[in-house]
Amino acid sequence: MTKILIAIFLGGGTGSVLRYCVQMALHERIVPYSFPWATFAVNIIGGFLIGLFYVLSARFNLSAEVRMLLTTGLCGGFTTFSTFSNDGLILIKQGFYGLFALYTLLSILLGIFAVWGGNILGKTF
Repeated sequence: MTKILIAIFLGGGTGSVLRYCVQMALHERIVPYSFPWATFAVNIIGGFLIGLFYVLSARFNLSAEVRMLLTTGLCGGFTTFSTFSNDGLILIKQGFYGLFALYTLLSILLGIFAVWGGNILGKTF
C-alpha cells in the first residue's frame, strides 16, 4: 500500500505541474480571454490519457503502482475530468444509459454550484 501511495503522490505532483505549464503556455498565446482553452485542452488530453493508460496497463499487465501513478496520480493531478470521463464511459459500456445521463448532469450542475458556493463562502471572509 505504501508503494501505491508514493506512486500516486509522484504522479499527482507531475500532473499538476504539467497542467500549470499547459495553462501558462496557452494563456500567453490566447489574448483576449474568451474561452477556457487551457482547461478544455487539459480535460480532453487527460480523458484521452486515462483511457490510454487503463488499456495499456491491462494489455501489458503493468503493476498496480505504475497504473496508479499514471491514472490516479498523473491524470488526477493533470485533471479530474479524466476520471469523470472514464466513469461515464464505464457506465455506457455497461449499458447504464440513464445512470450515465444522471451522473453527467449532476456532476456538471453540482460542480458548477460547488464552485459558486466556494466563491460565495470565500467572499464572506
